[in-house]
Amino acid sequence: MTTTLERPVTTRMSGRSKAVLVVLLVAQFMLAVDFSILNVALPVIGEGLGFTLGGLQWIATGFALAAAGFTLLAGRVADLFGRRRLFLGGMAVLAIASLAGGLAQTPEILLIARVVQGLATAVVTPAGLSLLTTSFPEGPLRDKALGLNGALMSAGFTAGAVLGGLLTDLLSWRWAFFINVPVAVAVLVVAPMLIAESRVPQRKLDVPGAVTVTGGLLAVVYGLTRAGEHGFTEPLALAAFAVGAVLLVAFWLVERRAGAPLVPVGILKRRTVIWGNLAGLIAFATETSLVFLMTLYLQQVLGYSAFATGLAFGVLGAGTVVGGVIGARVIARIGTRAALVGGLAVQAVATASLVLLGADRGWLTLLLAATALGGVGNMVAIVGFMVTATSGLPDGEQGLATGLATMTQQVGITMGIPVMSAVVAAGVAGGGSVLDGVGTAVLVNAGLVLAAAVLVGVGLRRK
Repeated sequence: MTTTLERPVTTRMSGRSKAVLVVLLVAQFMLAVDFSILNVALPVIGEGLGFTLGGLQWIATGFALAAAGFTLLAGRVADLFGRRRLFLGGMAVLAIASLAGGLAQTPEILLIARVVQGLATAVVTPAGLSLLTTSFPEGPLRDKALGLNGALMSAGFTAGAVLGGLLTDLLSWRWAFFINVPVAVAVLVVAPMLIAESRVPQRKLDVPGAVTVTGGLLAVVYGLTRAGEHGFTEPLALAAFAVGAVLLVAFWLVERRAGAPLVPVGILKRRTVIWGNLAGLIAFATETSLVFLMTLYLQQVLGYSAFATGLAFGVLGAGTVVGGVIGARVIARIGTRAALVGGLAVQAVATASLVLLGADRGWLTLLLAATALGGVGNMVAIVGFMVTATSGLPDGEQGLATGLATMTQQVGITMGIPVMSAVVAAGVAGGGSVLDGVGTAVLVNAGLVLAAAVLVGVGLRRK
């Protein structure tokens, strides 16, 4: 029997492996675009379908709740019932929901379509990532695949904002939904010919664990979205956090006693899983919230339009693509831990430099340079996070590991903006300008990244 240590280290992909990688990357890129493509179009959608101001935010909130709340469960279900099966099923559901959203004539239908899109994302993302990690052996090939995946996902978030604005201006907001349909159909046609099925045989689904962790995550994400709108002291937000905490503690207790746990307690004790996911949580929370802060700066301080703001973030997108492409090479040269910590450190320094921004448009040069450099560091850290969080685990737990990593990503995206929004609001309420509030939030953002770099560096060094 050949052990992992005895396998030759392969650094070249076969033609079939490249085709598998392209299919999975296209799917993940589409999902990343879907996260942000409707944000620019929300006011137009509200006018077209008659949304109330309070109801409009549920287009984003409903998607986030479903995508973050069900990811961990979906990753484990994919392990047990077939990763390719769940991947293809999720893509089919996404195509149907996108078509329904584009054709919607009432707010209720559009909201249902958006929630179903979130559920499909919760299924496809961990299933696709686990297919990726099981299709490539641990080492240079997997690192390269994860780096490209991270680069395209990050580019997708930026591209979604720009593409949403273009489609809304040139065609209609409905094309922000319709654009998913041909891509999903193409993946559904090609994927079965290239991707083999993989699963963990003869395992039962831990229903109590599934109920408690899904309920806990839904409550926490809902609390974060409420806090982003009404502040962290709002009673309903606090109640949601309390319910989420109770359910997640209950989940931990259930998993300790379950015969076939949804998340084996042992995996949560692995240093790579703990510190890798902490790094990922901070990396996603801080970079996505930095986009929010710079949007406030560009529009409310410098007076740029929404479309011009989206174009400015194209530089950040280019930086993240560069970071994803070089991430595997950085890891090969200096190691995963050093790449993860170094990427966070570069992001922290680049973010901290944005404190210097002033009210003159001449500062745009600093913003573009800092966000580009920070994007490179952030993506190197994200590649390091994905490699760290999925390494040293058997194929049977890859769906779980990628489910945890995806959950970390989506919770980080959800929590970053409410936290930074609260910091800005506190600064403005205290008598400062929007620029003052943004400056304070930038310092907090950079401080969180630097603290994560230190903690992760120490945590991964411990034996």
